[in-house]
Amino acid sequence: MTGLGELLEESKIIIVAGAGGVGKTTIAAALGLAAADLAGKKVLVITVDPARRLADALGLSGLSSKGSRVSPSDLEKAVGHKVEGGLYVAMLDAKSSWDELVNRHAPDVATRQKIFANPIYKNISSRFVQSHDYIAMETLYEIYRSNQYDLIVVDTPPSRHAIDFLDAPSKMADFFSSRLLKWLTIPARNRLLMGMFKPFYQVADKILGAQFLSDVAEFFLLFESMYAGFVERAKSVAGILGNAATSFVVVASPEPVPMTEAEYFASALETRHLHLGQMVINRALPQYFRDPAAILLANKIQDRYETLAKEFLQKGSSLAFVKGNKSSPARLEALAERVLLEVADSFLNFSGVAMEEGEEISKLPVDDELVTMVPHLNFDVSDLNSLGKVAGYIAWNGEAPTM
Repeated sequence: MTGLGELLEESKIIIVAGAGGVGKTTIAAALGLAAADLAGKKVLVITVDPARRLADALGLSGLSSKGSRVSPSDLEKAVGHKVEGGLYVAMLDAKSSWDELVNRHAPDVATRQKIFANPIYKNISSRFVQSHDYIAMETLYEIYRSNQYDLIVVDTPPSRHAIDFLDAPSKMADFFSSRLLKWLTIPARNRLLMGMFKPFYQVADKILGAQFLSDVAEFFLLFESMYAGFVERAKSVAGILGNAATSFVVVASPEPVPMTEAEYFASALETRHLHLGQMVINRALPQYFRDPAAILLANKIQDRYETLAKEFLQKGSSLAFVKGNKSSPARLEALAERVLLEVADSFLNFSGVAMEEGEEISKLPVDDELVTMVPHLNFDVSDLNSLGKVAGYIAWNGEAPTM
C-alpha cells in the first residue's frame, strides 16, 4: 500500500475536506470501505454536511445519527472477498446532539428543563449554522473518547465552511466570555443595572418585542451556568485536531477553482499546525494520457493512418471481423483510415487536457508522495460495488481499479 493506504493504517481520525462538487463524500465513504477491508478496522464514516449525500454514495436509503453497520455480505460483494473489519455510517443530528450536551453540562435538572423549554435554544440547536459546526466537533470528540471504533472518517461541509468547523470550539469559548454575552444577560442579572440600559431596551422592544429579549437574556444566562464545562470541553475538542493520530485529507478535482480551494485549506491547516495526511485529486484523466511514449504513438498513427489502414486490412486474420460485410475494399479502407485518425486525434485531445490538469496539480504546495490520483470513472458511484472500485484506487494510489 502507498499514500492513503498507509494513512488508513496509522490514523484514528481522518477529516475529509474540499470544495463542493469534487466528490468529497464519495472519497470519505471509499476511505471507510478501504480501511475496513485492507486495514481490517472497525470504521465509522460520519457526515456533518447537511446536504446528506453519504447515503447516496453508499447506496443506502437513509442514515441515522447512531452508527448503523453496513451488512458484511454487502461489503463482501463490493470487494469480492470477505472483509475482516466493519463499516458503520452515521449522519450528525444537531438537535439531539445539543440535547445530549446540555444533559451533560447543566448544573441541575431545573436548569436543564428551562434550557430545553427556551425558544431561543430550540432555534439555535436546530438551525443556527455556527451551532452545527460546534456540535459536530463535540460529537466527534465523544465518539473518539468512546473507543468504539478503530477509525473515524469525517465528511465535512465544503472547505470554506470546514474552516468554521475547525474553529468552532475556540469561537464558542470566546463567545461565552464576550462582552456581548454580558450585555444580553443584564436584564436577567440585575434590575438596578437594567435602568442604565433602559433607552436601548425600549428601542429594541419596539423592533424585536419584549418577549424575544427576555428569551434571549434567559437563554444566555442559563448557558452561562455551563460556561466552565463548555470552555474545558472546547479545549479538549480542539486538542484532538492536533493529535498525532488525526489527519486531514483534502479532496479536489484538477480544475482551477477546486485546486485553489484545496490550496487554501492546506494553508489553513498549516497555519493551525494541523497534519495534512494526503491530497486526493479526484476525477483526473488517467496517467497514460501524459505518457510520452503514448503521445508519440498517437502522433505516429496520426501521420501514417493511411498506410496503417492498408496494412491492417491486408492481413487475412484482420478481415475476420468484417466477414459477411458487403462493403467494397475501398470503402473498408476509408473506414479504417477514419477510425485510426479519430482514435489518434481523440487521444491527443485528451492528452492536451491531461497536460493542463498536470500543470494545475504541479502547483500544489505539497510533495508528490502526498498526492493520490483517482481517475475519472465511466460510471456513477451510487452503491457499494462502484464504491469498492474507488476504494481500490485510493488504497493503491491509482495503481489498482479494484480491491
